Amino acid sequence: MRQINRVAVLGAGVMGATIAAHLANGGLDVLLLDIIPRELTEQEKTKGLTLEDKEVRNRIAREGLQGLMKMKPAPFYLKKYAEQIEVGNFEDDLFRLADCDWVIEVVVEYMPIKLELLKKISAHLGPGVILTTNTSGLSVNEMAEALPAELQKNFLATHFFNPPRYMRLMELVPCAATDPEILAGMADFLSRRLGKGIVYAKDTANFIANRIGVYAIYKGIEHMLEMEMSVEEVDSISGPATARPKSAAFRTADLVGIDTLAHVGTNSYDQLPDDEQRDVFKLPEFMALMIEKKMLGNKSKQGFYKKEMVDGKRQIFY
Repeated sequence: MRQINRVAVLGAGVMGATIAAHLANGGLDVLLLDIIPRELTEQEKTKGLTLEDKEVRNRIAREGLQGLMKMKPAPFYLKKYAEQIEVGNFEDDLFRLADCDWVIEVVVEYMPIKLELLKKISAHLGPGVILTTNTSGLSVNEMAEALPAELQKNFLATHFFNPPRYMRLMELVPCAATDPEILAGMADFLSRRLGKGIVYAKDTANFIANRIGVYAIYKGIEHMLEMEMSVEEVDSISGPATARPKSAAFRTADLVGIDTLAHVGTNSYDQLPDDEQRDVFKLPEFMALMIEKKMLGNKSKQGFYKKEMVDGKRQIFY
């Protein structure tokens, strides 16, 4: 396997940006790309910019990078590591992928969008490049079918968990064509360079961690509704009281993202028609309403909990 020094991260949302930060923590040079905005902001209009200006075209990736500096817990070990991340977009900068040793796709958890991007970038990748997806549970083999046969050998899922700097777990999921040497090489690299604890998973719906973790959260919601409990009552039980993290069930859901949680649950429901616990994964009506109202958790500053600054200190409200 080729030495990895430069990595491209495709997608500058919360997960993509924080993965980019942790790659920089590991001493890697990072290219962070995202889509081109469709409309100008009022500030851009005031500056007299157009949709053709580089400042506008790179805005989404740039804002993803800038947002890292304000995040807590801090995604960078040292803030100066941000200097190792360059930004760009999916239209102007795909040629730069040819210089990358590893390209990781981290766009929205929706198969048609992932397949479209994988097809788009294939022709721009250099020989021997490692290509991975950060999917939390979509089929790796289905994605591999969108790639040329030679590239399929270097393709697998590298599933980081949020927040990437602090969550040691890393699921590796090969496709049917993945070269065993590539899989072993990535496991060694991720363990040594990024401090990850490797778990190998098969290409089944939501792999291992989300199959168990999202089931636990959804099962807790089921009990909550049956027993007419509140969110805070459930979290008082499902946290340290039962030897789990203090984020418990619902603050964990806010951290993951309510929309992401719904994607994972719906994926389990759709892909597991014969599972005896399938109905647990049905999206609760109140969660669908939260998503409709953009109450997505930490990324929208309001989900099951709301974070506000009070007297200069961050407070979390139910």
